[in-house]
Amino acid sequence: MGTLGRHSASAFWIGILLILGVTSPGRGQSAGSKSAAHAGKSTPNSDLALIDLAGYQQLLAKYRGKPLVVNFWATWCEPCRDEYPMIVDLAKQFKSQGVEVVGVDMDDESDMNLVRRFIARMQPPFTNYRQKPGIDLDHFYDGVNPQWKGTMPQTIFYGRDGSVVGFFLGSRPRPQFEQAFRATLGGVTPPGTSGGGK
Repeated sequence: MGTLGRHSASAFWIGILLILGVTSPGRGQSAGSKSAAHAGKSTPNSDLALIDLAGYQQLLAKYRGKPLVVNFWATWCEPCRDEYPMIVDLAKQFKSQGVEVVGVDMDDESDMNLVRRFIARMQPPFTNYRQKPGIDLDHFYDGVNPQWKGTMPQTIFYGRDGSVVGFFLGSRPRPQFEQAFRATLGGVTPPGTSGGGK
């Protein structure tokens, strides 16, 4: 009976998530990125807007003047799943200091049901995008960070002027993340990150 109840509850939430996905069919490419950027907190619970390298550069331009943390993640990446709740907590903790956080999901189109469930469970207080299907990933990695070869997760820390304060390839302990979040406020390279520069 307990198992049946759990399956019924799961089916109910999957149905709700699918309905949410169906209600926003036009989100994609440049128009989708623009609408996601303005949608605020409603975006994390709906389908994620698509992003390519040009869209990512537009995203950075949008946040210029604010400290920014961008976390690249995927549901197939266990360290990403382990790290994500910490990113959510730190986003809440540093929001009052003006630090903005953005997530970029690197899952394939076929994994979108997993992505929707993950987002629904994590309830991030920040906007998430996802990689545009069919893009040249090597070109995307290189354009985002020349030292990134696809290692996941990757987190990049930007100062108010848009310069890279530092980045993590792979996961790190929370104290290093806290130092890196603080560094976005002052532009000092945090210990444990790879170097900044553009």
